[in-house]
Amino acid sequence: MERKEFLRRTFSALGIAAISPMVNACGTADTVEPETTAGTGTTTGTGSCTETSDETEGPFPTKTPTSLVAKDITSDRQGNKLTIKITVQNKNNSCAGLAGALVDIWHCDAAGNYSEYGGTGMQSTNYQSVHFLRGRQTSDANGLVTFTSIYPGWYGGRAPHIHVHVYSSSGKSLKISQIAFPEDISKVVYAQGVYASHGQADTSNARDNVFSDGVTTNMSIVTGSPSAGYELTWAIVVAA
Repeated sequence: MERKEFLRRTFSALGIAAISPMVNACGTADTVEPETTAGTGTTTGTGSCTETSDETEGPFPTKTPTSLVAKDITSDRQGNKLTIKITVQNKNNSCAGLAGALVDIWHCDAAGNYSEYGGTGMQSTNYQSVHFLRGRQTSDANGLVTFTSIYPGWYGGRAPHIHVHVYSSSGKSLKISQIAFPEDISKVVYAQGVYASHGQADTSNARDNVFSDGVTTNMSIVTGSPSAGYELTWAIVVAA
C-alpha cells in the first residue's frame, strides 16, 4: 500500500469529526496576528502568537524516542548537511521560549526511506534494525534545540517535511506537527548529488494531503547552498 493511500484510508476511517481539528488547525481556527511571522518565531510585538497546527504523527513515528538522545542524527545517511534550529514557544506565557521541553524529530533519507521500518508494501527497503535521522533534544533556557542532519528527501504523495513531537519536561505530549520546506530550495537540492537519481518531489505543499490546508504555521526558513550546507529555523508554538 502506498503511503499516500495509507493516510487517505486512515483519515477516511477516522471520520470527518475526528480529523477536522487536525486538518483545520492552521486554517480558520486561529487568526494570525498582523505582526506575526509564520512558522519562524511567531511572536508579535504584543507577546501574542498563533499556536502551531497539529499534524499527523504517522505512519513512521519513532518507536522509542527516549533512547535516541542525540544532536547529530545523520548516522550513515548521505546528503546535503542541514542544521535544524527549532524554538519551542509557550502561548500561555506570552510566547516566551519554553525551557526543558523534550523535542523529538524524524524524517526520511535522500531516497525517501525511514529508519525503524520497511520490508512492507509501504516501504520495500527494510531498515527496521537501524535508527538514522531520528533524535531527541531538551530545549535550553530560550526554548531552542539544535540538530545536525541532512536535507530530507521525499516520497510519493508527500511534500518534503520533518516530523516534530514536543513533550513537557514531565513527559506530557504538548504538540505533534510537521515542518514544511520552501519549494524553491528543495528543487535546487533535488537536482544534484545523491538526490538527483530520485528526482524532483512529485507533490507540492499545496497538493500535499497534510499541508493542503495551508502551511502558515508549518513553513520554515531555510538558507544556504548545496556546497556549504543549509540551516533551517522554525518555531513551534505550544500551550504549556
